[in-house]
Amino acid sequence: MVTLKEIAKEVGVSTATVSRVLNFDATLAVTPQTRQAIIETAEKLDYATPRARRGGSKAAAPPALAKIALVHFLGPEQELIDPYYVALRLGIESRCAALKLETVKVYHTDHMPDAALLKGADGVIAIGRHDGAEINWLRKHNRHIVFADFTPPGEEFDSVESDLGLATRRLLQALTDLHYRKIGFVGWVDQALGQTSEQPEKRYLAYVDWMQAHGRYDPSICLADQNTEDSGYRLTRLILDRKTRPDAIITCNDNMAVGAYRAAHELGLRIPEDVAIASFNDISVAQFLNPPLSTVRLPAEEIGESAVDLLMERVAGRKIGKRIALGSTMIWRGSCLAPKGKSRAD
Repeated sequence: MVTLKEIAKEVGVSTATVSRVLNFDATLAVTPQTRQAIIETAEKLDYATPRARRGGSKAAAPPALAKIALVHFLGPEQELIDPYYVALRLGIESRCAALKLETVKVYHTDHMPDAALLKGADGVIAIGRHDGAEINWLRKHNRHIVFADFTPPGEEFDSVESDLGLATRRLLQALTDLHYRKIGFVGWVDQALGQTSEQPEKRYLAYVDWMQAHGRYDPSICLADQNTEDSGYRLTRLILDRKTRPDAIITCNDNMAVGAYRAAHELGLRIPEDVAIASFNDISVAQFLNPPLSTVRLPAEEIGESAVDLLMERVAGRKIGKRIALGSTMIWRGSCLAPKGKSRAD
């Protein structure tokens, strides 16, 4: 059985700090990066809290809401290697723990999960992108549904996510203000929604729209495939192997940025002197890359917390659908020039 001491040793903090983070102590003064590193390490080592090993808290839940089903669009192994979604789920679970709500996790497989898991819950939080058939299946088996990190078509459902289009446009403008002129993009195709290479996800679409509006779009340096570190490496290598390289590359998330770093280093290119790299999510590894990664910090935990609050409003009787778009924060580090008047985070 994994102990708090083992987690503390791997992260480089005290056992007391690990204990307070994993028990969602709101009074603990710890940086978001340290908190995220502790959570990710605990997940990696498959740590279970004493309360979880005893079968959960028996405290009474708020009226009309006692159990929430978390339906994830990823499988458990896929989620574990994506710290952004680990943080989002932990945001849901921390909010539920504070409210004494029971949670049951339902991960994506090749088959629809047991409908009894949904019917036995007072509400559902669906994490990530779900296609039309999955949305209809969720609606059939539970009438209280909130989507986290995804907004489905129509107005009947509640949802909370980051405004990725706005974040992408702001990042492009910031890089332009730093005198980067030839900016490439590495992203992925949103296959979860049955889309094709002509219809990728929101950051890709925002990039194309912005670059076209400014007369700077070059399809040869705007590539998309799968959401993996290996794709980040391979697509960046294709872009950097061109005779005229871009002076900056945006990747859709930090995992792909790790692959982009590998491609640049393999070619003997310096970051940011030869090519700057910027990304999204601000997972804990971003600050430890060489050089540290400039990235848009998306509020994963806050998305999870807000999803729980929306679900409680729905169960309490709200009829009108509500969509929440949370803001993001640019964290400038060594992989890009820092804007004048702003210091780097590392």
